[in-house]
Amino acid sequence: MSQTLDQLNAATPGDALALLDGTYEHSPWIAQRALAARPFRSLAHLKHALVKAVAAASADEQLGLIRAHPELAGKAMVSKTLTAESTHEQGKAGLTDCTPEEFAKIQQLNADYNAKFGFPFILAVRGPRGTGLSKREIIDTFERRLHHHPAFELGEALRNIHRIAEIRLDDKFGADVSLGNDVWDWQEALSAHTDPGYAEKGQLTVTYLTDAHRACAAQISGLMRDCGFDSVHIDAVGNVVGRYEGATPDAKALLTGSHYDTVRNGGKYDGRLGIFVPMACVRELKRQGRRLPFAFEVVGFAEEEGQRYKATFLGSGALIGHFDPRWLDQKDADGITMREAMQHAGLKLEDIPKIQRDPARYLGFVEVHIEQGPVLTEFDIPLGIVTSINGGVRYVGEMIGMASHAGTTPMGRRRDAAAAVAELILFAEQRAAKDGDSVATVGMLEVPSGSINVVPGRCKFSLDIRAPNDPQRDAVVRDVLAALQEIADRRGVRFVIEEAMRAAAAPSAPEWQQRWEKAVESLGVPLYRMPSGAGHDAMKLHEVMPQAMLFVRGINSGISHNPLESSTNDDIQLAVEAFQHLLDNLAAEQAH
Repeated sequence: MSQTLDQLNAATPGDALALLDGTYEHSPWIAQRALAARPFRSLAHLKHALVKAVAAASADEQLGLIRAHPELAGKAMVSKTLTAESTHEQGKAGLTDCTPEEFAKIQQLNADYNAKFGFPFILAVRGPRGTGLSKREIIDTFERRLHHHPAFELGEALRNIHRIAEIRLDDKFGADVSLGNDVWDWQEALSAHTDPGYAEKGQLTVTYLTDAHRACAAQISGLMRDCGFDSVHIDAVGNVVGRYEGATPDAKALLTGSHYDTVRNGGKYDGRLGIFVPMACVRELKRQGRRLPFAFEVVGFAEEEGQRYKATFLGSGALIGHFDPRWLDQKDADGITMREAMQHAGLKLEDIPKIQRDPARYLGFVEVHIEQGPVLTEFDIPLGIVTSINGGVRYVGEMIGMASHAGTTPMGRRRDAAAAVAELILFAEQRAAKDGDSVATVGMLEVPSGSINVVPGRCKFSLDIRAPNDPQRDAVVRDVLAALQEIADRRGVRFVIEEAMRAAAAPSAPEWQQRWEKAVESLGVPLYRMPSGAGHDAMKLHEVMPQAMLFVRGINSGISHNPLESSTNDDIQLAVEAFQHLLDNLAAEQAH
């Protein structure tokens, strides 16, 4: 029989400690310190109190906790001296049933890892869904993490220990994460569709209006119908639109959604999480036979990434009347125009203007999205409240110096274009860091027809600068461009630079940000406010209606635009519950 939080909150210190026994391997001190935070408001609150106890511990205590864990398929497993919990977990992942080759491989990895880091490799082998990783996934992860920096790997070990503890607590308290599991499974099923050339490599790539893209739209449409939406259709640009009507026919609607296209060799969660989380909410409303005082519209945007055609935010842009007819003549890598692709997909170009929404019919736009960064995972916090989507400016430039002989040109007489750009990179890095939340990146760097024995005469570069508000962004731009001029003058080189993109920051509407905060607060999860460094569909809707976003923590240090992008069933469960709270609170507001 599973325990309850009420039992834990009411228990004597000794009994409470016994109730949490085995949560953290051979380390009762963690539960002992966390119990000072009683009463726990939720299981998520208890989990965070345990995480905080570890975070506040000394470096020696943290290392002791890591070293208290057994090696995977190691000596303790062979001698059958694992704890009951570890035996169960390693068994679920098939580690108690290794072939001699697999066993030898894991033993070697254990030895190499221990030699490099001085502690055992720790992985939550029950995985992000709680059902167990395959041996292949475990060995691949082991090999990948062997190359990490020691400080990073220490953090990764602790994060995996917290995930192991989370799953053990779910078991102890009989946690219901069925909504998180369903959303996780929907994403897994959708990732079966991928563009030609990528399927063979086992990579996920879904670009605008390919067969895989249209198969995704059909699958999302079918799921929406299964969930109980009143109407589902694919609009004139390929957006999948599901609508769950309000209690009255004239009710305004809350708009939500995200995109279902991906970058090349991307992850399964970017965008898609923001379609499936609200779909789970609609399914629960339908099951309860419940109508809200407002309609709820969920949109799977057809295009956000700008991969097949240079038309970023096409799906959400079309909803605000920003579809540019000139895009139709753009050609993809195979010479197919967007017009041809749309006609092939059976989309009616003449209907595009009709899909523009009237903002007066909407309460606002909210979006759930995987964080796509390391912040939440490093703070061990499952959900983040987005304060603003950063504004950005991009430039492409070229530094022009003088190509000359690397052996005969004295250092003081060089006009080295690459060295000048290198200096610019370091300045941009230092200047952005001064603000704390500004970022500056030189992501492309090229010495055209460079040679090992020639001082670079030309160097092409890109520059990407972002900040949570436009004045802050513009101040960084001003300083970086001034430094560029100063570096060029001092080094006797010249440059050409052109602005390639400019996007305004999109601060969250305060009342909608507060609605997310109230929803997250009621889960017993700590409130963490943060800007979004990446662009999102919410930026487009921001131009015509109030918007606010909720971030969900990613695993694997929050990596995104990468096959390792993932989240756990527990964090997704919390996202669905937060969305349900937002809907309930909004319904209560409308009733008054």
